[in-house]
Amino acid sequence: MAHTVGDLMTESVVTVHEDSTFREMVQLMHERRVSALPVVDLDGVIVGVVSEADLLVKEDPDVMVPRFFDRRVRRIERGKAVAVIARDLMTAPAVTVPANTEVPDAAHLMRERGVKRLFVTDTAGKVLGVVSRADLLVAFLRSDADVAEDVEELLRHAGYVIPGTFKVRVEDGIVHAEGRVEQRTAEPELLGQIRAIEGVVGVDANVTWEYDDAVGAGFGPGWMGV
Repeated sequence: MAHTVGDLMTESVVTVHEDSTFREMVQLMHERRVSALPVVDLDGVIVGVVSEADLLVKEDPDVMVPRFFDRRVRRIERGKAVAVIARDLMTAPAVTVPANTEVPDAAHLMRERGVKRLFVTDTAGKVLGVVSRADLLVAFLRSDADVAEDVEELLRHAGYVIPGTFKVRVEDGIVHAEGRVEQRTAEPELLGQIRAIEGVVGVDANVTWEYDDAVGAGFGPGWMGV
């Protein structure tokens, strides 16, 4: 079964309020050994995130040097450099996900948004936990036997696979597969489904086909007539 962020998240999350001070946040990060703090409103709903990067702007004297045609990012940094409370320091809105988000979707969101962590929230927007990049990589620690079992289960239920033709071996998360499918266009679909299985590091496959439907007619070199 595919992992969700709810399976992997750290549930103990320290939050700060919008009026929490710079010093309070630095102290919390130091004491709890975290690199970011979710900022919540009076109802406990997450409204933003203060990270080490947000706070370290204050240490960079170059930020306050005015320049012609300053970019928006630099203007935001200048505002954070003089800010003293979470409301003015946080990055908003926070990037959040529900607990039932599957690992591949969470990984895609992290890469797309350029964040190192995702805060997990309930339907009301209250923080349930946090999941990091390292947490998501746990999926690749699945045993080769478990990965092989999922691949074989996929092959049993894929209607375009020729029964009894596939041999599957998994080593260090790499799936080695050899077999036949009914039509040529089924090959990339099958390989994509194998790659999507949790814990698959790579795919080394030799797949042949009965019918070359990629050209609309005729039989491919792998066809076996009767």
